[in-house]
Amino acid sequence: MGFMDKILGGSGGSTEDYVELDVEDFDTAGDEASVTVHVAEIDGQEDVIAIKDAVYDGDMVIADITRLRTEDRTVEHVVDELRQVAQEVGGDIVQKGDDQLIVTPNGIAISRSKLNRH
Repeated sequence: MGFMDKILGGSGGSTEDYVELDVEDFDTAGDEASVTVHVAEIDGQEDVIAIKDAVYDGDMVIADITRLRTEDRTVEHVVDELRQVAQEVGGDIVQKGDDQLIVTPNGIAISRSKLNRH
């Protein structure tokens, strides 16, 4: 399983799946990032608050929604609430399969096509 599969839809992983890379090994400008990508798990409606705060602060969130039951209306409420946030900040939102939501702030659009597909 590749790195992007783990982020965007592989089997449920944990923070132990991430490998910390030493920034000193890479040529960086030294500037602080203007956008941070957060990874979140949504177990219920209360988890949406932190995601909303991150997006309002200008950050991007990849949220795992596999813990929500698809027949439950909670998924619909969560998606509607995050869709409203994306609209308010001029950002974007997509649902990838049944297990992930990606929410971005203003200035970051999400392509609806895969890079390796024509």
